[in-house]
Amino acid sequence: MALRPTRARGVPRDAVHHPLFARCYARVSVRAETRMGMGPVRERLLAGLSGRVIEIGAGNGLNFAHYPGTVSEIVAIEPERTLRRLAVEAALRAQVPVDVAPGAAEALPVKSEAFDAAVVSLVLCSVRDVPRALGELRRVLRPGGEVRFFEHGRGGGRVMTFTQRALDRTLWPALSGGCHVSREPVAALREAGFALGPYRRMMMPENGPPLPSSYCVLGTAWRPAEAEA
Repeated sequence: MALRPTRARGVPRDAVHHPLFARCYARVSVRAETRMGMGPVRERLLAGLSGRVIEIGAGNGLNFAHYPGTVSEIVAIEPERTLRRLAVEAALRAQVPVDVAPGAAEALPVKSEAFDAAVVSLVLCSVRDVPRALGELRRVLRPGGEVRFFEHGRGGGRVMTFTQRALDRTLWPALSGGCHVSREPVAALREAGFALGPYRRMMMPENGPPLPSSYCVLGTAWRPAEAEA
């Protein structure tokens, strides 16, 4: 087992506590599976994965049903207690083995180079320290390990990007469980030393007026092999 029973680097067991937001997110995310087309996005995000996978910020576990049978084990890290309880329930229904555990992205409670792949799905927007979280992701992946990501971030024209930055400085994080809408996940992955693979930008939802959180990106990155690191 890769999980350690001790807390990592002084980060408390429940480093994130947003019970009201968690309950709201759980309801909205389930509706988004069909109404916003999130189900097919999850299928594309996870298609072709194999071996041992770590999922960071698993939320209420909606990804679990979409993992292919070639995945041998999933370690799902979720810091928020309410969402973690829902993720445990989803894990019991999954077709692949899923171990749900508490922990923060900035201090993952797992061994180094223990995973073949990592999944980050709508999580980099809310971590407190993105470079540290991505440094942890590199640590736990084996050399050459793959990252699958689906994130939202900065996008649109000058008016929208100004709005996104203004929201991040004021009410949005407090109302949305620490979420930020003006981060740049692709740039953050590149700066953390990952090799970027193919990715594409998309709007969620695809139809309707764009929202500050609509500008998404779906793609792949890798931890470079040791000779390239």
